[in-house]
Amino acid sequence: MGSANEFFSNGEFNLDPKWLVDAKQLFVGPKIGEGAHAKVYEGKYKNQNVAIKIVNKGETPEEIAKREARFAREVAMLSRVQHRNLVKFIGACKEPVMVIVTELLLGGTMRRYLLNLRPRCLDMFVAISFALDIARAMECLHSHGIIHRDLKPENLILTADHKTVKLADFGLAREESLTEMMTAETGTYRWMAPELYSTVTLRRGEKKHYNHKVDTYSFGIVLWELIHNKLPFEGMSNLQAAYAAAFKNVRPSAEDLPEDLALIVTSCWKEDPNARPNFSQIIQMLLNYLSTNSPSEPVVPHRTFSSENRVLPPESPGTSSLMPVRVDSDSAPNARNEDNSRGFFFCFNKCY
Repeated sequence: MGSANEFFSNGEFNLDPKWLVDAKQLFVGPKIGEGAHAKVYEGKYKNQNVAIKIVNKGETPEEIAKREARFAREVAMLSRVQHRNLVKFIGACKEPVMVIVTELLLGGTMRRYLLNLRPRCLDMFVAISFALDIARAMECLHSHGIIHRDLKPENLILTADHKTVKLADFGLAREESLTEMMTAETGTYRWMAPELYSTVTLRRGEKKHYNHKVDTYSFGIVLWELIHNKLPFEGMSNLQAAYAAAFKNVRPSAEDLPEDLALIVTSCWKEDPNARPNFSQIIQMLLNYLSTNSPSEPVVPHRTFSSENRVLPPESPGTSSLMPVRVDSDSAPNARNEDNSRGFFFCFNKCY
């Protein structure tokens, strides 16, 4: 696949026909996620359960152009890379509205999973297993010259058995070039690399170069979170956390970690991007940790939760929540089937 610019030429949407979604066969169900620029729905496409991301077009010509470019970029990235730890891309279309269709994952976001587990922590080897999935996804992206720029628990989705993690939401992804300078449009402050945050203090429109090591920093914060099951920079707002990390070199504490694991975490969030490891090195370090600290019996992720943790805190809005809202089987065992029989999914094409 070519660059994102190749997806729009003379106002036309140019996508390989194998990725072009037929809107007539697209059926939309309940909304399962919402962000500033898009909404995500559970749906069906050619009798397959899918997640349908519908991008808001915008109102002004400038806004429309910007969202079309972002949409084209995301489609370019998704159609270019395939990996077991990346959410599977099924297709996209630009008319009647901009739509991206991906596989539907039933395990929920990593954020929701961790919140449901609190105050307990993941078993250490489950945490490392999840981290390996994330690192392998990132290694794949970087091998294709793609920077994700928004690595955080909300963009990590679990499979139904809670054994595999997949990376989602390429809305902020960029192709990396040694010569191209990039803007300061970035991800979520709390997980953001210091060199990304410092660009927002520049004059509007000014550009600054950064590279794929911004994802390494974010991974270090996510890894710390997987191990501790606490919000990084707890007690600070997102902006306060980013400011402390960028201008005061503040990081979450890794003092209570085993030495070899602390080394992995702290090397990822070093202030100097060039001193951070790449994801091939991170994968090797994680595998070495597992080989030298392997448990006597196989460990599987937690799949049941105690009663005091059953009520979920509100999840922050985002277009990466690629899972359906589940119906409580005890209170309404046939609710989902009844909805389907009454036309629970509406035809996407007729509504636009």
